[in-house]
Amino acid sequence: MDIGMALPTMAVGFTRTTFTEWCRGIDAGPYSSVSAGERITFHNPELLVANTAAAALTERVAVVANIAVVPLHPPALLAKQLATLDVVAGGRLVVGVGVGGREADYRAVGASFADRHRRLDEGVAELRRLWRGGAAYEGGEPVGPPPVRSGGPALWAGALGPKSMARAAAWADGVTGFSIGADHAEMVRTNRMALDAWEAAGRTGRPRLVNGTFYLLGPDGRAAESELRAFARAYLAVFGAPAADALSALVRVNSPARLLDTLAAAEAAGCDEFILVPGTVDPACLERTTAALGG
Repeated sequence: MDIGMALPTMAVGFTRTTFTEWCRGIDAGPYSSVSAGERITFHNPELLVANTAAAALTERVAVVANIAVVPLHPPALLAKQLATLDVVAGGRLVVGVGVGGREADYRAVGASFADRHRRLDEGVAELRRLWRGGAAYEGGEPVGPPPVRSGGPALWAGALGPKSMARAAAWADGVTGFSIGADHAEMVRTNRMALDAWEAAGRTGRPRLVNGTFYLLGPDGRAAESELRAFARAYLAVFGAPAADALSALVRVNSPARLLDTLAAAEAAGCDEFILVPGTVDPACLERTTAALGG
């Protein structure tokens, strides 16, 4: 199983220095990918800028936009931005796509929160059409640059439920999930749902099965647990205090032993890749993780 590492863009204190240190450490370490996600009404760096910078600062790992909320963006502009990112990455780009779950982000950019699932499906189809050289409008010119990979980057669907999984099976190359509690049974269910959806859709290939969780390794286990829960609570606060408190209580990967147990559980659940999402900008966390993995 591959192990991906997200940049700590959702943690407080992300700077140029931490950006370069994490990118270089990830590229030199035992990791399969570097990634950053999308939120608008939060303190994180912007998705496409962050991933483009990561592409420029790395040479080896895949660069995963995880995830781009497609209904927030005009398709032609997003197609151009992602193709440019793919060129900067030298063809290493993978794009996770989804609808997000935060109405505030839609309001912030003036996009409708309604009918977003249909708009995701249509947006993905338009991205692929434009990447194949289609015109931006009837009688118009194609949107460039052409992506490195013919037809565009691989697309992973941020699908969680059976309905979204069934839609994703029509167009996705894989599924990117997330388990706040790094729960083995939950990952098994998600992976089984994806495989069943692919089979029901008549797909001949197997989807890439990706999952992930929040984690933090610090010099002291108890302090790491407290810091990780505070990070998760802040990230989840948009869903209200009761939900944030309940969900943040589930985070548990705060020691090397728990990290290795979690990775073993993900592999046993059938994951092809597991992405670690750090709850701190401290590069020592990455160093401890690399050491725990024997890298």
